[in-house]
Amino acid sequence: MQTMEELLKYFPELTAKQVAQFDKSVELYKQWNAKINVISRKDIQEIVVRHLLHALGIVKVQTFLPHTHVMDIGTGGGFPGIPLAIFFPETQFLLVDSIGKKIKVVQEIAASLALKNVRAEHRRAESVTEQFDFVVSRAVTQMPEFVRWVQGKFKPQSLHNRKNGILYLKGGDLTEELSPFASAQLYNLSDYFEQDFFQTKKVVYLPQP
Repeated sequence: MQTMEELLKYFPELTAKQVAQFDKSVELYKQWNAKINVISRKDIQEIVVRHLLHALGIVKVQTFLPHTHVMDIGTGGGFPGIPLAIFFPETQFLLVDSIGKKIKVVQEIAASLALKNVRAEHRRAESVTEQFDFVVSRAVTQMPEFVRWVQGKFKPQSLHNRKNGILYLKGGDLTEELSPFASAQLYNLSDYFEQDFFQTKKVVYLPQP
């Protein structure tokens, strides 16, 4: 489990079961990616840092209490949803994507990892009628459009000290994109992870309106 050293360096609290699940997920993604390209060929070699660790950047900003409900929009191959579901086994996750073949891979990987807290569905975010504590995503679109997608999808009562809202993984200069959102809070992942990959990567928290 040499590939897990990076995860354990930043998340020493991981249980043996979680470490085994993360380790298995790396092999599963490599196997599935050979059949269906859900991760770029370049990134698959760096999956632990660029996908698992990147997804877990959200953990550095917000922990999810038991019985929290989270939706991952535009999950692609299952990021950030699958790593978060491993990390928070008592949190319920709905992973949605408009591309059916990617959701098929997510369903197979979740089943192989015995993740009982994951549902993966082939659908657009706008069609989801359930409500959630948090919505997560990784750079699927500009924030103004994303906010439109998630309108009405938050539970009115918050379980956590932080108000229900969006936790969004984004990179680069977000000044202009976030200018309409005075309540947005930015967290630099370079404050938590030392790899060069994270120099421009951020978690954006936007409380529900």
